[in-house]
Amino acid sequence: MKITTALAVAVGLGALAACNQSPRENAAENIEANADAMAENIEENADAMAANVEANGDAVAENVEEAGDNAADAATNNAY
Repeated sequence: MKITTALAVAVGLGALAACNQSPRENAAENIEANADAMAENIEENADAMAANVEANGDAVAENVEEAGDNAADAATNNAY
């Protein structure tokens, strides 16, 4: 969805900029706008993935800590 929106915006901007330019200049600007939009989407996806990895890492660390606490409690209470 983001890629489609970004490409639509890039095409719209390209059309506005096309008023007094040659077809080659228009094509070059459209290529650049599309590449910029794609790069931005890649960066946004990478940021989202990094946030998910961090959240998952925090959850795993919490589970390990809880398991350690339970094992320590069991050792204290001789519940092995």
